[in-house]
Formats: sequence, C-alpha cells, structure tokens
Amino acid sequence: MDLPLFPPSDDASNEWSPSSWRNAVAKQMPVYDDHAELEKTIKTLDRVAPLVFAGEVRSLHEKLARVAQGEGIVLMGGDCAESFKEFHVNHIRDTFRVILQMALVMTYGSSMPVVKIGRIAGQFAKPRSEPNEVIAGVSLPSYRGDIVNGEEFTSEARRNDPHRMVEAYYQSAQTLNILRAFSTGGYADISRLHAWNLDFVEGTEEGSRYRLFASKVDESLRFMKAIGVDTSKPEFTSVDFYTSHECLLLPYEQALTRQDSITGKWYDCSAHMLWVGERTRNLDGAHIEFTRGICNPLGVKVSDKCTPEELIRIINKMNPHNIPGKLSIIVRMGAEKLRNHLPGLISAVQREGKTVVWISDPVHGNTRKTKSGYKTRDFDKIREELNAFFDVHDEMGSHPGGIHVEMTGEDVTECTGGLSDVTEDTLKHRYNTTCDPRLNGSQALELAFLIAERMRLRTGLQPM
Repeated sequence: MDLPLFPPSDDASNEWSPSSWRNAVAKQMPVYDDHAELEKTIKTLDRVAPLVFAGEVRSLHEKLARVAQGEGIVLMGGDCAESFKEFHVNHIRDTFRVILQMALVMTYGSSMPVVKIGRIAGQFAKPRSEPNEVIAGVSLPSYRGDIVNGEEFTSEARRNDPHRMVEAYYQSAQTLNILRAFSTGGYADISRLHAWNLDFVEGTEEGSRYRLFASKVDESLRFMKAIGVDTSKPEFTSVDFYTSHECLLLPYEQALTRQDSITGKWYDCSAHMLWVGERTRNLDGAHIEFTRGICNPLGVKVSDKCTPEELIRIINKMNPHNIPGKLSIIVRMGAEKLRNHLPGLISAVQREGKTVVWISDPVHGNTRKTKSGYKTRDFDKIREELNAFFDVHDEMGSHPGGIHVEMTGEDVTECTGGLSDVTEDTLKHRYNTTCDPRLNGSQALELAFLIAERMRLRTGLQPM
C-alpha cells in the first residue's frame, strides 16, 4: 500500500524554510513506496556539492533585470525532458551550438544582448495528466521522467525510485562541466560562427541564410579589428550560459537548496533559474511555497485559464518586493487565445506597477495528435503564436522579453512544417523524443530569424 506522500515539515508556522513546502498541497508529485529510502536519498543529496553557485545566479538576475527594463531579450531552449540513455557530449554540444546560432541572429537583429538559458542539466521531471497508465488492462504508474522512473512499461521500470535523483544529479554535474567548457574554452568564440552550422542544417534554406548572415558578422569583425578593437577579449571568445528547469520534484529541489555564506540567503543550487508550471502554480500549493523563499530568478507558466486577478496574486506571492528580473511570465496559449487573453494580463501588470519579463512559449499550446498516433506540433501554428505575442506587445507598449522553446540540435522529425518540410508522413523517420515533440535545429533557427526581424521592425531598423 502507498504510504502518505511526504511527512510534514518540522516547521509548521508560516515561516519559510527549504522544507516548508511539505505543509502545502503538493500536486504532480510521485508516490514513493519506501520513505526510509527516500529520506536516505535526500540526505545523500544534502551533502553533495552545489551544481551552480550564488554568484552565478546573481549574475543571471542582473541580466534579467535589464531585460525587464526593455534592454535585452531572453532565449530559453532545450529538450522537453533529458534522459539517462541519451546522455552524450555530442548531444549537449549540438544543442548548445544551435542556441549559439539563434542567440547570434537575435543579437544582430535586435541590437540587444541576448540572455542564453538552457533547459538542461536538470530538466528530467515531467508532469502527467494521469497518475497511472493503463495498457491492455494493466495499470502502472505513469512515466514521470528519468529522475522518477523508467519509460519501459514494466513494474520494475515504472517503480518510483528515489535513487534516480542521485543519478540525475551526477548527470547534471557532467552536463554543466561540458557546458562550462564549451562556454569559456574557445568553442563559443564568435570567430568560429561558421563552424556552428550543423551538418544537417547546412544544406537547407535556413542554413544558407545563416551563412549569408555569418558573412556579414565576419565583415563587421574585420572592420572592428581594423580600427583597433581587440576581438580576443572574453566578450568575443566566450559566452555566459545559464541553466534552468521546471521546479517539479520538490524533494530534489529541497536537497539542493543551500544558504549563501556571503548573504545568508537561500538559493536552489540545482539550476540558475527555475519555473513553476501551469499545472502546479496554485497559490496554496507546495511549488509556489517552495519558490517564494529562494533567491533564484523564477518563472511561472500561464495559459488562457489564468485571470488577471490570479496573475497579480501569483506575482505578489513569488515576487512580493517587485524586484526587477526576479519573475518571468511565460505565456503558453495558442495564437487566437493569446490575442484575446494576453492584453488583459499585461494591462493588469501595468496597472499594478509590477515589473516582470514577458516570455513567449509558442510550442506548448500547439500540441496535437496525428491520425497515426504521433504527438506533434505544427510550425505554422508556433510561428502564428510568436507573431501574435509581438503584435500584442506592440499594441500594449510593453516589451516582448523573450522566447522559451523545446528544441534539440539533433536532426529529428517531430514537429511538422517549417522550411525543413517535415510532414505527418515523415514524422516516423526520426521521431526520437521520450516525451513531447521538439523543434529541430533548422526549425529553431527559423524562429530566431523571425524574432530578429520583429525586433528590427520595433526599433525601426532595416530588414536583415
């Protein structure tokens, strides 16, 4: 028989602590059958080194504060869910290089700094519509991501295993080591921008467009060198790259929360930034309770179900002191619903004098199933929602602060449309996702050019 979800925190008062979330309603949480094993795992993670450090988190917060003031744009991208079996340095490298390409296009197009944040090194857990999955009359716990259980439909694989949190921690540590090496070890040197083009993108229309764009940047770099600018400085040879994931599996997040020795404040050291999902953002819930006490930059996903009044209450709970850069509102609605509902949300935020970063998630509201059973997303619908996001901000006089997408550097066929011309018939060729469909490198790059053009239009610059 399943045991109670989690024992309550020792602190039953209204004071925040890393474990005070246990006194609140915890949605989308796996049920573990052995609490002694769970507590042993949490104690193990209590003693490990932090994955990120408070100084890095503060650096990201400063950048997001500038975005909130209209002085930058955010690019968040990465896998729907990381997996243990697909972990490989080449997979990390290819996703990283697509993000570099996208960021360079967006920087050049917008004439603004781009804050680069990966959905990586911790994006393992996934919310589920049902706690159990039934196949041929057999009911087993739903697959909640590799940090919780296995994808195979067997009793052994689907057992919610606490030790998987430790495995996820060590994979995240390796991923961060690789990312730090790529960010500062020369791979991100802007003089290598031609080498960032992925082989499968090279022959596409977007690949050709990127090559032409890269030639313009090369020309600019040569001009800078000619007038004495030192392009060997870190500003040209390295990038600041941050990590993020959905704050979902709270025992893991609690175990990696540390008190900063300099400021005495609490930071969740599993990632630089965390967000609360649409299904877990209830005001009296455990996820809002946990995130309200940490000093990391936060995000919250909202759909058309969120009312202006509810959004203001969420903002007051997650960012009570209205600190710029602390909170990002990640909007996922679909184009038509966004045009109807986003103006009211923006108006409420403006009326209440709240400072947030508005980010578009144009993929989650556009998921559908094909007749053959594949879950997919139509690129045209994604593009429509992104354009609607910019249109609404133009009308409201607010700043479109960025984009949040599920994408990969692999040559997958999971989302239909775009210049890569994936169709329902070709989805089966390279449909590799263990969860939701992702944009491939060509489709992701196409979105980056769209954002660049929209930002140029806003600032009165000539088309690229």
